[in-house]
Amino acid sequence: MPANINNIVSSFKGDLARPSRFDVYIPAPFVLLPMRDMINKTKGLSLRCEMSEMPGRSLSTIERKIGSTPTFKVPYQSVYNEIPMTFIVDDDMTEKLFFDLWMDSINPTINYNFRYPKDYITDIAITQYDAHNEISYRSVLLNAYPIDVQQMDLDWTSDTYHKLTVVFAYTNWAYGTFSEIGKNTLTQILSSI
Repeated sequence: MPANINNIVSSFKGDLARPSRFDVYIPAPFVLLPMRDMINKTKGLSLRCEMSEMPGRSLSTIERKIGSTPTFKVPYQSVYNEIPMTFIVDDDMTEKLFFDLWMDSINPTINYNFRYPKDYITDIAITQYDAHNEISYRSVLLNAYPIDVQQMDLDWTSDTYHKLTVVFAYTNWAYGTFSEIGKNTLTQILSSI
């Protein structure tokens, strides 16, 4: 029996989730903390992230066959794809400078020796809000860092504003608030003892 439009509408408890109701919180990594002026200027990154994605997760699989049964897929590893974020750039190019410094802190161009991850990783929170500006979902990218600060095109005929796209890698992600994630981690540790 085809779905009745009234049944479809009544299946939603409130408004629909809107992709435009989000923000991103990027705390500065340890290596950039001494640059206080830069950190203060970039507190607006949360408001300037124009586009992002909620992280996904997929499973890598291999094919197995036991006896004469048909082959079947068996998962062996979780895969977390990179997350691109696009930022509106201020006239003093603070956002571009911040991510350039972050990239240089990972692999300094003075000697090209990579630093230890603990110095340049941070946890990035991506928060979705409902129609009443309440948090409806939050995902936290754990151990995140930029792997690609893309070019910014220049054009004499353009009368728009600069956008900077930065692609982030991370080890995995968790959902909930920072305190919920901390409680979940503590619970997992205590349960393994």
